[in-house]
Amino acid sequence: MADQVAIVTGASRGIGFAIAQRFVAEGYKVAITGRNAEALDQAAKDLGGADVAIGIAGKGDDADHRAQVIDTVLGQYGPITTLVNNIGINPAYGPLGSLDLGAARKMIDVNVLGTLGWVQEALRGGLAEGGSIVNISSVSGVRPAPGIAFYGVTKAALIHLTEELAVELAPKVRVNAVAPAVVKTKFATALYEGREAEVSASYPLQRLGVPEDVAGTVAFLCGPDAAWITGQTVIIDGGLLLTGAVQ
Repeated sequence: MADQVAIVTGASRGIGFAIAQRFVAEGYKVAITGRNAEALDQAAKDLGGADVAIGIAGKGDDADHRAQVIDTVLGQYGPITTLVNNIGINPAYGPLGSLDLGAARKMIDVNVLGTLGWVQEALRGGLAEGGSIVNISSVSGVRPAPGIAFYGVTKAALIHLTEELAVELAPKVRVNAVAPAVVKTKFATALYEGREAEVSASYPLQRLGVPEDVAGTVAFLCGPDAAWITGQTVIIDGGLLLTGAVQ
């Protein structure tokens, strides 16, 4: 995979960093993005430094930042072949009936429109000539998830966006998604902190996910073994949905 150039958004830590790490191990050149410049710089060093990885700080819903990333990657590594949309925020918790609509709009701007914006820019940066896109959705986009309902709405939108893009961009670009259950990251801490054993007990595989669980599936979807797979959402949940639960 030495000719592959990937952008992984939201990748200074957690799932995004694990995906970038897997890509580097498989020979990709990788650009990672996120809001914290210091964390990104350290992550890029941990990935192996500028020969294989660069970090570019900015907000995922900022069009200028997205354009800057594409231009930087083109200059440093060449045309983009792989895009992983891992950006996502959830600034609200509680029922939809009292949801702050400003927070809801922000979630749409980042989780949905930001993802589409990254796709548009990556196509400009060479992806239109062939490659793979993976969008990080969630099991909350597949089943109702009380408390994080609107986050789930945005993740459901990502699943449909994945299907629409898969049709539009075929045959040169494959587009898939993954939908994880609770993965042990800082982003998901509130869902299991202090009660991990209790939460894990509802999973048939008796544990929560770790970032590497997601990274392996993403690497497969972006690689040659998935050459005839597009428009699909792979659920990575330790069997959770089989029980009727979602978190």
